[in-house]
Amino acid sequence: MSFGFVAFHYPAPEHVEAFLAECHQVAEAMRRQPGFESVGVWVTPDGDAVVTTGAFESEEAFLATADLAREMDATPDGLSDLEVRPREVHFLVSR
Repeated sequence: MSFGFVAFHYPAPEHVEAFLAECHQVAEAMRRQPGFESVGVWVTPDGDAVVTTGAFESEEAFLATADLAREMDATPDGLSDLEVRPREVHFLVSR
């Protein structure tokens, strides 16, 4: 069963480009991890949110990659210095 996520991030307008750069760094690191399937970095048409997506072979593969992102200080628990409101993360499983 594959495991995935969709996360909505709300960076301050003046930090969108810096936030996107961090997201792309994390995405590149994720691509090299065992169990990785896909990753995406999106911006809503109004520019209010950055949306990240990821898919992994298992929840364990996702958790290992999430630990890597925390080590990079790119996905702190709670609010990052670039965000103006808490992110919304939704986890998914394939059926």
